[in-house]
Amino acid sequence: MPTLPGEALRPVVANQPVKKSMEQFDVVVVGGGNAAMCAALSARESVSRVLCLERAPFDEAGGNSKFTAGAMRVVYDGVDDLKKLMPDLTDQEIANTDFGTYTADQFFDDMGRVTQYRCDPDLTELLVRRSLDTMVWMRGKGVRFAPIWGRQAFKIDGKFKFWGGLTVEAWGGGPGLVDGLTASCAKHGVDIWYSSRAFELIADDDGVHGVRVKREGRTIEVRARSVVLAGGGFQANPEWRTRYLGPGWELAKVRGTRFNTGDSLQMAMNIGAAPVGNWSGCHAVSWERNAPEFGDLAVGDQFQKHSYPFGVMLNAEGKRFVDEGADFRNYTYAKYGRVVLNQPGQFAWQVFDAKVKHLLRDEYKIRQITKVTANTLEELVEKLDDVNPAAALAELKQYNAAVRTDVPFNPNVKDGRSTAGLAINKSNWANVLDTAPFEAYAVTCGVTFTFGGLRINTDANVINTDGQPIPGLYAAGELVGGIFYFNYPGGSGLTNGSVFGRIAGASAAREAVSRAGA
Repeated sequence: MPTLPGEALRPVVANQPVKKSMEQFDVVVVGGGNAAMCAALSARESVSRVLCLERAPFDEAGGNSKFTAGAMRVVYDGVDDLKKLMPDLTDQEIANTDFGTYTADQFFDDMGRVTQYRCDPDLTELLVRRSLDTMVWMRGKGVRFAPIWGRQAFKIDGKFKFWGGLTVEAWGGGPGLVDGLTASCAKHGVDIWYSSRAFELIADDDGVHGVRVKREGRTIEVRARSVVLAGGGFQANPEWRTRYLGPGWELAKVRGTRFNTGDSLQMAMNIGAAPVGNWSGCHAVSWERNAPEFGDLAVGDQFQKHSYPFGVMLNAEGKRFVDEGADFRNYTYAKYGRVVLNQPGQFAWQVFDAKVKHLLRDEYKIRQITKVTANTLEELVEKLDDVNPAAALAELKQYNAAVRTDVPFNPNVKDGRSTAGLAINKSNWANVLDTAPFEAYAVTCGVTFTFGGLRINTDANVINTDGQPIPGLYAAGELVGGIFYFNYPGGSGLTNGSVFGRIAGASAAREAVSRAGA
């Protein structure tokens, strides 16, 4: 078993021989990503014996969190709030950056707008109100943060200006977040078992008392006074995707871990937990067409292709099929993957000209891309695999003629530079495609996480189908339902996992103490 940073500071339970049954833990957390480790660290503040069960082996551990860019949406009223998260910001960096503000009202508005006002009001209240103090708490546990200068800010007149309400990311992205949390678990005495698949809850009329685990080829029982489920959604299960998301979803790529197959959801529902939320919905993005079936940690999130607001997208019939500039990409990217999946052949081409090349995100510069380049549009459309070239050329020329060039282009705001008279108009950032070289990138749908999940209350206690809390069972992260519907504001997924992971861990620890006393 590889040695983790600070492993000498914690019991090396992972190397002990496997027994038929194990000793009692106060809290067992199922999962190994951001939500799970926040839950474990939170529980460890009140109880002494906390265990994380990570289904993946060490080299693939960290769940979907490890595959993310690490962006976290947080409420802040100015740079003083940001300095609580990033105390190493220099005076020069502050002087050269317009961080603006992102108020609680803005976060509430974004959550309501993108979920069509279906998000659970009580859970959303917690997500928004607890975002800053939770991230300050994480900073206190050793997680570092940095401004997202490279992806969420453009330089205007020598000064960076942030846009889209998304300003902060974990240092080192998703891998850095997981490494920081793992080191913190080691430092604070939280045990982590790798290659340990929890598959059944130990439960009776008095609630949950542990989990059954497949570890090193043996089935064992792990007893606990409370259990937190934080094992992710069901996006890596093609049968469940087809069952719940609908026909064709088995053809989507999976952006992240191959281990999020719905085990925790199934365990909970087997003992009567109530499902809730958008079970036919998911976070799905434009993803490299020829990416592997599951995420590749060597590439991370770089298969994504999110600069489409500055270009146009064409399907196999050579037609535009969506308003690329409807909003900042933070508020459209998580739903446009579904739109791409619904196109003939489940793919599209993103087309740009040289005027906007400097605005394309770093993910467009990696080696593992399907890209064509040409000096004329006529040449370009002939290179677009599986696309009707004549129809594509006619579409691009019609688009060019419809651009309102009288409106200034400004990537930092919804600039109103639109098209007029098209079947699908582009609302913002419309530019005539007239400057060579032209570039096009092939994308398909990459599913990130599923929106349907378990019903919880504001203590993160799982609720059963009779509307009652299940004693000893808590949940956090992707497998909680009722928060995201249809879409989500970028960066709110990790924040959601951290906020409710912290709440779930604290609640589970309180119940563990109560049960121990009883």
